[in-house]
This record gives sequence, C-alpha cells and structure tokens, in this order.
Amino acid sequence: MSTRTKIDDLRSELNDHNYRYYVLDDPVISDAEYDRLLRELQSLEDTHPELITDDSPTQRVGALPLEGFGNIEHRIPMQSLANAMDSDELLAFHDRLIRRLGKEQAIEYIAEPKLDGLAVELVYENGQFVNGSTRGDGTTGEDITQNLKTIRAIPLALRVETQSAPALLEVRGEVFIRKDDFKKLNKQQEENDKPVFANPRNAAAGSLRQLDSGITATRPLSIFCYQAGVVEGTTFETHSEFLAALQNWGCPVNPEIKILNGIEEAITFHSNLESHRNSLPYEIDGSVIKVNNYALREKLGVRSRSPRWAIAGKFKAQQETTVIEDIVLSVGRTGAVTPVAKLQPVKVGGVVVSNVTLHNQDEIDRKDIRVGDTVLIQRAGDVIPQVVKVIKEKRPSDTSHFKMTNTCPECNHDVYRPEDEVVARCQNLSCPAQVKRRIEHFVSKNAMDIDGVGEKLIDQLVEKNLVKSVDDLYRLTLDQLSELERMAEKSAKNTISAINNSKSTTFHRFVHALGIRNVGEHVAKVLEKSFTGNIEIFMKTNAEVLEDIDEVGPIVAETIVKFWADETNVNIVNNCFKLGISLESVKNETEQIFMGKTFVFTGSLESITRKEGKEIVEARGGRAAGSASAKTDYIVAGENAGSKLKKAEKLGIPVLTESEFMDLIK
Repeated sequence: MSTRTKIDDLRSELNDHNYRYYVLDDPVISDAEYDRLLRELQSLEDTHPELITDDSPTQRVGALPLEGFGNIEHRIPMQSLANAMDSDELLAFHDRLIRRLGKEQAIEYIAEPKLDGLAVELVYENGQFVNGSTRGDGTTGEDITQNLKTIRAIPLALRVETQSAPALLEVRGEVFIRKDDFKKLNKQQEENDKPVFANPRNAAAGSLRQLDSGITATRPLSIFCYQAGVVEGTTFETHSEFLAALQNWGCPVNPEIKILNGIEEAITFHSNLESHRNSLPYEIDGSVIKVNNYALREKLGVRSRSPRWAIAGKFKAQQETTVIEDIVLSVGRTGAVTPVAKLQPVKVGGVVVSNVTLHNQDEIDRKDIRVGDTVLIQRAGDVIPQVVKVIKEKRPSDTSHFKMTNTCPECNHDVYRPEDEVVARCQNLSCPAQVKRRIEHFVSKNAMDIDGVGEKLIDQLVEKNLVKSVDDLYRLTLDQLSELERMAEKSAKNTISAINNSKSTTFHRFVHALGIRNVGEHVAKVLEKSFTGNIEIFMKTNAEVLEDIDEVGPIVAETIVKFWADETNVNIVNNCFKLGISLESVKNETEQIFMGKTFVFTGSLESITRKEGKEIVEARGGRAAGSASAKTDYIVAGENAGSKLKKAEKLGIPVLTESEFMDLIK
C-alpha cells in the first residue's frame, strides 16, 4: 500500500469515527484508539508534508496565534428571537401567524432546546469548511475560523456518501460545553492555580475568543447546528429536511428536536423540556419553536431584529434567596430614576448577583420590598435578575416602607411622574447623571467611537462644568484637559486628536450617538438609507413619512418626532455641525436609479464580489436581499448559480447576467 493511500485511509477512518461519535452518538472505538490513529496520521504527514490537506484531522490546530480577530459579514443577518414567557404568549404567537397567513390552518412546527452557549456561523464552499464567525451584532461577526477548526464535532469537509454537497452552505449553530466537561475544566483550572469559570456559557465564549487556537483546542467544546443561512445548489421544502441533510453531511444536530402538529403539541414539548432540563447533559434556558415549512416562513417574513416564524419559549427562572442591604436610586441618560436593590451577593444560575433593579415605586409597593428583607431572586429569562417575592416570615421588626424621593439623587431637581406612566424622571436636562450617561453613549464604539474618553474622564468633565451636553466635547481645549487629574499632556493631546477625528462620521453613527429613544444602531442604518444620509431632511420629518419606512413602526416614529420637537436637541445637533462635525455622503440624489428595487446575487461573479454588488445596489437606493421572494425585482446570476436562480425562474423574476448588471449601473 502506498503512503498516499495509507494517509487517505487514515483520514477517512478518523472522519468516520468523528461522525459516529458526534452525529450518530454511536462510537465503535475508545478515545485511546482514536488518539493512536491520529498520531499515526500525524507521523506520516510529518514525513510527507507534501501530502497534507486543509481538511485533514491533523490540521485542526497549527496556526500561529493571532494579533486580533478580523470581521466577517453575514450574507443573511443572524437575528435574535422574540421571547414567550408562558403558554399564553406561545398561543398569542400562534394566533399572530394565523392572522398573517389570512386563514385558519394547521401549522406544523419544529422545536428544539434553546442551548445556553455562543451562536456561530460555519461557511462551506463546495463541501470544504472555509470560515466561521461569531454572531457579533447580527450583521458582522468576528472571524474565529481557526478556533472553530479545533472542535472535532465540526466537519472540515462535508460527507457526501449519501447526499452531495451544495456549492455554498452557511450553517448556524451553538457552541457549548457539557456539564460534566465543565466540571472537569474547572478542576483543571484549580489544579493549575488559574481562575475558574463562572458557568459553561462563559467558558465556551471565552474559549472561542482565544487569539491562540492552541488554547481553544484544550477546551471541551461541542456544537449543535440548527439553522441555515444562504444555501446554493440545493433546495428544501421544510426545516426538518434541512436538518436531515445536515446530519448526512456530518454536522451534529440536537437529538431532542421534534416535529409537532400544532401549537398545543409545541406547548407540551416546551413544558416537558422544562421538567427535565436538569437531566440534560448541557445547560438550556428554553425551547425554540419554528414553523417547519419554508414556504410559510417566506410568507410570514421577518422583522428588523427577529423572524416572525419563530419564537423562544423561556423557562421559569431558577431561584435563590438573599438579603436586601440597601435601596439606592440610579439616574439614566433619559432622566429615568430607577430604584436598585443592593444585595448580599448570591449565585443564581451560575452567575453572582449583587444588584437588582426594582423598576419603580409601584413595583416596590406591590411587592412591599424593604431594606433588610430576605427575598427570593431569579434571573428573568435566565438573564436579568429580579425580585420574585419577599419572605415576610424572615422580615426584621424594625423595617420601614421605602419611598422614592421627589427630588433627583444627583442634582436635587424635581422628579416628575406623569399620571399615565410608572417611571419617574428628573426634569433637569443638565442633571450631571443624565449628562454623563448621554456622553458615555455618544462616545461609545458603535456611536462616535471617541477613544480615550472613558467613564472617569467624563465624570471629571461634567463635575467641573466643562461639558454640559455632547456638543461641548468639541469645545474642549488642550489646556482644559491637561489640568485634569491623571491627564498628562500626551494623554490630553491624544484625547483632543480622537475628538477631532470623530468629526468625520456617518449619518447612522451620529444619529445612533444622539440617543433618541428606540433608535438603536440598526434602526439608525435603516434611517440612513431612507433619508440618503440627509440629516436636515431627517430633522424635519413627520410621523407619516417615518411609518412608511420598512422596519419603522409608530412607536419609533413618535419618539423621533418628539426628539426633534425639542428645541434643545435641535440646537445641540446644529452646534455639532458648526463645531466641525461632517457626515460622509451616502448617495448622490441623481444616482438613485435602484430606489425601491430589490436585487439578489447568486453564483460566482468575475469583476466584482457579491459583497461589492450589494454595496453598489445600496449606494444607488436599492436593497440587496439574501434570498429570492415574490418581492425581488432582479436576480444577478454568475457562474454556477444554484437554487436562487431556479426559484427566480419559478417566480418569473427577471434574471441579469453580470455584464447586464454592470451595463445598468453605467
């Protein structure tokens, strides 16, 4: 037998054992025997390096440590899911689908455990794993390809024994650490005098974000794949068909997944899963219920941040008791005054909790919460800490009712609570706490990204009355900064330079930085596209125009109009422009040849990449979608165009060649 044949046989045998272990859960050899085979392959490849391939099991580790992670843009955004906290909300979800579909009909659902791990995307081209990334902000994630390669459960090449590999396959999955493996990992950390991990999720996330993949390889990471991104070269009618294909290709799929006939079966699945969550070998915090049929999904569509055809059913939180040591008031950037309980630290669901919001005076009165009380704590949705109830049998005799003051704890200005609202707000726009929070948001990374202007510096700037609103940042001088504590001349120069560099920015960064309620980074990008980066038109808009924008509803429209109705806000924004802020030109009005048109790119393009094609379309007022639908205006098809082209032909969508598309933009 030749060396090449021996190497090929060993690779095939090792890949088959990985498949049996991680996908079929049916290993036929011991871990020691697997390691012996891997060492034999490693030895042969060391002797014959010319025979090493990228998808060899030996190539899961070997890259040099990175200096930092690059970014990868998701072809289709990795959205989050809307939550249902009980069976009534699951029923309401079903009712919304029925109303949107326009008729009473049976809906087949598919449900799975909601793992408490880290969401990732794997990309395969012609069956070969090419890159992987974190969810990030949903649009762009961190490139963690080298670290994902260390996870044996992830195939470096798709199996094609029973089903051929598509030209392009994007797979979403959840990386996690099993409970037993987590205990072993923490035991190793203790033995090596290293800090232990708080919970399996933190351990998984920290392991995937190591710059040295050699460290990641020592961590017991697992993965279950659960959703498709872009798929080209094959089509599926249902999600269950896609999951079956994933297993054929060698990708692990959760064995707890069930196909369910109607919402009642989905609710039963959720309830049964909650009752035996602690018996599962991994941490979960709920169930995910999805419409199984892809045609119905297409008809239901998506919101700006979540699909309409799926929902996360959350479990009742696990609970602990502790004592309230104090109740303090916190002031946010919108002036909201919120009572916060200071607790004797307690671990709830693997996380140490020492503070918990009490929301408002009504909530305190309803639960009769007092300083000194012993309380039952849970993390709502296994995330946000909350007080469930007071254990009054343990209440000290000298406690008294807590009442929020009528004045702001930061500036002593009057606090006002409208009759129809539960939130009390400080009415002083110059309140130091509000000013500090607004400036912290304004300078943050996804807003104006002013490096060096941190919390401690902001505290000094506000307390010394150097900055009263965000526009004052652009009035700061080198002498003023140099006189502040712990601010040497070099640091002051760097800060002034960072402030000046931030003056050249984009519409969406600036609008996001303003802190308009309900306008986050994503909505700001939607507004940038709709107003073509023209801030003056945006400042004068009305609710009717705003509500016509896809992904902008009446609540967002109302808060935007209210923001611009305040003369103080208008003056601050105008001052920013007078002090040198300029917005990059998004589009020239004469170039808006694709306004209102939706394009989909498929196949391999020669003169441009698909990402560049998307940018060309968006720069001319159009929209580039990840998949074809009845709302698609054009398909741009390159070489080896797959399922999107077939779907376009079926829907009667005009198809452009690459040269025809380039002629259009000329």
